[in-house]
Amino acid sequence: MSLIRKLSVLVVAAMAMGSVASHDYGDALTKSILFYEGQRSGKLPSTQRMTWREDSALRDGSDFGVDLVGGYYDAGDNVKFTFPMAFSITMLAWSVLEFGNSMGSDLQHSLDAIQWGTDYLLKATDVPGVVFAQVGDPYGDHNCWERPEDMDTPRTPYAVSKEHPGSEVSAEIAAALAASSMVFRHFNQTYSALLLNRARMVFEFADEYRGSYNDSIGPWVCPFYCDFSGYQDELVWAAVWLMRATRAPFYWSYVLANIQNLDKTSSFAEFGWDAKHAGINVLVSRLVKSQAPYSPEPFTTNADRFVCSVLPESQTVSVSYSPGGLLIKPGGSNLQRPAALSFLLLVYSRALRRDNRVVRCDNVVAKPSRLIQFARSQVDYILGSNPLNMSYMVGYGNKFPEKIHHRGSSLPSVSQHPQHIDCNGGDPYFWSDNPNPNFLTGAVVGGPDIQDYYSDSRVNFVHSEPTTYINAPLVGLLAYFKTH
Repeated sequence: MSLIRKLSVLVVAAMAMGSVASHDYGDALTKSILFYEGQRSGKLPSTQRMTWREDSALRDGSDFGVDLVGGYYDAGDNVKFTFPMAFSITMLAWSVLEFGNSMGSDLQHSLDAIQWGTDYLLKATDVPGVVFAQVGDPYGDHNCWERPEDMDTPRTPYAVSKEHPGSEVSAEIAAALAASSMVFRHFNQTYSALLLNRARMVFEFADEYRGSYNDSIGPWVCPFYCDFSGYQDELVWAAVWLMRATRAPFYWSYVLANIQNLDKTSSFAEFGWDAKHAGINVLVSRLVKSQAPYSPEPFTTNADRFVCSVLPESQTVSVSYSPGGLLIKPGGSNLQRPAALSFLLLVYSRALRRDNRVVRCDNVVAKPSRLIQFARSQVDYILGSNPLNMSYMVGYGNKFPEKIHHRGSSLPSVSQHPQHIDCNGGDPYFWSDNPNPNFLTGAVVGGPDIQDYYSDSRVNFVHSEPTTYINAPLVGLLAYFKTH
């Protein structure tokens, strides 16, 4: 390693370890969950707290004889993409399973957020042999700047089937339903059983009729949510969740029989709505022997490698860092990566403590406390401990993004402007330099660039657009730091 490289790593490591800013994690947790109410599609309940939102998309699926009302809009548009939606629900459920005891009064709101998603996933898988992977024409939608309450672009449903498979989206739904079934086991046993039964069925469908939805409905899901990592990781990911939910040896046998199908080169360090590799290894590490007759290898080895690929002081680090210490990986909406990877590190630290282990990255020894410390540094950066002293969560702190790339937030609410705003009618609001009239409280945007620079602009959607899958792992992180 060159001297310059060593010095830069030491500087970033010092920044990451030196985060001592005081943040109100409880307030941030409350807001991070509230955000999901702003993303709701369908008939809103009387308990809706994000009151500038109204009912929307109440006829989804009706033209095709199915009920697809509900679910979440994934980001700042009005399309329902089931693949990232299901991943968001999986992560919300995992957050509750790991850290629900730290959520206090926000636990019920977390359960509501999960059920809003699982109710929709049940609808999306209600027709045997069919899984609805998307609702809404993305091209028509992305060409219009309309409130969800006004949208008049085609609400076409796109589905995968036996003849046109989509194993990744189907398996991710199975994972979400299985994880959520464990969440509701102590609150609603009937609903929990329904979720688990459907998870089994959808997993069988995903496995028996293998294929990527890129090949089935690619013209509509791509380039928005193409599957770049293949569907094998989702199949294994779902099997691990089903193993955890059922303790059935069949699913562990399935994992062992299919794990070799995953990319062994660099994917051990990947985790997000597309790639589940690091998540699989960490999730297996959280199992105890009473849950399955499993061997920890190669899962703990790869989980350790993942840790070493993230920590800035490691010689095998494979991510970049901004001067302010933010983890950076290629691709848009960067904050999804420090959020998701920090969640995994926090969860893995618990497994290390249980097993009385440390991670060895050549000459660097990473104790569980180091993983927690790193995760907190990333959370603190997002909340405002950064060179701009800016929170990237709307409504948290004194300075935060005000012109986020989000249709409903940027357009006047129906109560303020009852008249219909058509496709082109929203353009002046999009191009306006004024702050958004509606606070999408709790929304975490894509975030700054590698130089810690952030332009508060709707046009710059890569940095200013919030997504459901940025917030989902943050819910667990914030719950932990609220009480630790």
